[in-house]
Amino acid sequence: MCIAPDMPCFGASEGTQCAWGVEDYADWFIAFVKKADAYGAHVVAHSFGARVAFCALSKDNGLCSRLVITGGAGLVKPRSAAYMRQVKRYRRIKRLFPRYAERRFGSDEYKTLSPLMKESYKKIVNRDLRSEAASVKNRTLLIYGESDVVTPPDEEGKTFAEIMPNARLAVMRGGHFCFSQYPSDFNGLALSFLKG
Repeated sequence: MCIAPDMPCFGASEGTQCAWGVEDYADWFIAFVKKADAYGAHVVAHSFGARVAFCALSKDNGLCSRLVITGGAGLVKPRSAAYMRQVKRYRRIKRLFPRYAERRFGSDEYKTLSPLMKESYKKIVNRDLRSEAASVKNRTLLIYGESDVVTPPDEEGKTFAEIMPNARLAVMRGGHFCFSQYPSDFNGLALSFLKG
């Protein structure tokens, strides 16, 4: 059996009343797993889902048996001086011309979000999860696409493989969505790990 939940504010799920951070989603996921009577099952998580899995398993390693992470995110990289200047510029402009600032600054993904989800997005991407990931004791397979520019394997993948005590890194062809670009390759890696 496979369970694929839509977290709050995703897919067909209802929204939230306030901006949620990673911790809120992790608490929701823990409650969901228990209510679905899936405690101790394997977990497969992609990108943002990895953030939630790291946070949830840092609270309860028994929540799942084995963990497969693909394109896992959760690191806050050092910010360059140019990046910090851009942030200051955005804040000054936003005070005077908020609509212009919202259209001009931020990623394409960020610009499509509702005001509530923009607040959630900022809480989520500014939370570094190294310590949570390091406390995950579950056997973990980290699968990254070799051409992933969102969560590069030589940055995110390598870092998580080094800090997680029972994790190993597998790099396959494809980008951030390598599991859907090359499903046979991904399924082969994941199933071999989960059955082994």
